[in-house]
Amino acid sequence: MIRTARIGFLTLAAFSAGGAVLSAAAQEWKPTKNVEFIVNSGAGGAGDRGMRVPQRLMQGMPGLPSITVVNKPGGGGSVAYTYLAQHDKDPHYLCTLSTGLLTNEIVGVSKLSYRDLTPLNILMREYIAVWTRVESPLASARDIIAQLRKSPTALTFGFATAPGNQNHIVIGMLAKAAGVDPKLLKTVIFASGGAGMTAALGGHVDVWVGTTGGGLQHTRSGKARMLGISAAQRQDGGLENVPTLREQSIDAEYYAWRGFVAPRGLTPAQIAFWDQAFARMSKMDEWRKELADNGWADGFVGAADIRKRLDGEAAMLTNMLSDLGLVTRAAK
Repeated sequence: MIRTARIGFLTLAAFSAGGAVLSAAAQEWKPTKNVEFIVNSGAGGAGDRGMRVPQRLMQGMPGLPSITVVNKPGGGGSVAYTYLAQHDKDPHYLCTLSTGLLTNEIVGVSKLSYRDLTPLNILMREYIAVWTRVESPLASARDIIAQLRKSPTALTFGFATAPGNQNHIVIGMLAKAAGVDPKLLKTVIFASGGAGMTAALGGHVDVWVGTTGGGLQHTRSGKARMLGISAAQRQDGGLENVPTLREQSIDAEYYAWRGFVAPRGLTPAQIAFWDQAFARMSKMDEWRKELADNGWADGFVGAADIRKRLDGEAAMLTNMLSDLGLVTRAAK
C-alpha cells in the first residue's frame, strides 16, 4: 500500500500581531522592476489559477511593483523551468513549484532539478479528482475499475501536463486497483489543464484526471460528473457530496502541492523578502476564500523548511513511480 505524502505546517513568527510588517531582513531588499510569475502550463488550468490568484492578492502589497503572469507551457513544465534557470540570480522571476519539477527529473524528461534553483515555498495542497462529462455512462469510480478489468484499453484517460506527475500517479493507482499494468492504459497528455478539460467535456477522452479545482468548475456548471477524489476523507468547499476513491474500495489516496521557485543564486535578503511576502498573503482572508473556492487545502511551508521537504518528496515520489511501473528508471 502506498502511503499518502503528508505536508506539515510551518509556524511563522516574523510578523507583528497584525501580520502586516515584514521582517528587518526582508526589508533589506525589494523588487526594483516588474516581477514575472511564470506558469509551467497553458492558460485555464490549475497551474494557471495557482499563479493568478497570488498575483492578484500580492499586487497591492507595499514594496511590490507590477506583477505579470507569463505562461510557458511545453515539455511537461520543462520549458518554464529552463526559462527560469536562464535568469540566474534575478529575484524578479518566480515560477510554479509543483511535483512536476521533481517527477520530470525522476522519469528522465528533464535533467533540471530543484537543487539547481531556489525553492521558496509550498502554498497549498491539492487532491486529485476523477471525472467525466455528464453524458458519460460512467456513474462512479467503480465503473472505471469494472471497465478496466474487461480491457485495459477500454477507456481513454486525459491529464496534464507530464508523464509521471500527480495525475498520472492516480491513473496508475486506478490501474493497480483493477489488477492491470498501468503501462497498458490509453492516456492522452495535454499541455494545459484547460485544453484537456475542454477535450474531456467534448468526449474526446473518456475520463479526466486532474486537480479538484478544475472538476469543481465544471460540475458547478452542470457539465461534468465527479466520480471520486484521492483524499482520505470527504472534503469541504463544494466537495462534500463527492465520494473518495477509498470509500469505493479503490486504494488511491494521494495529494499534490503547489508553491513558488526562483532562479539559483538569490541572496538571503531576497529570499527573506519573498518568504515574508508569501507568508503574509497566506494569512489573508481572501486567500482562505480562494482555497475553499478552488478545492485547495492549506499547507504552507516556507523557505526555512522547503529544501528538506522537497528532499523527502523526491525520495517518496521515486518509490511511488517505480512501484506503479510508470518509469523505467529511478532518479539516482
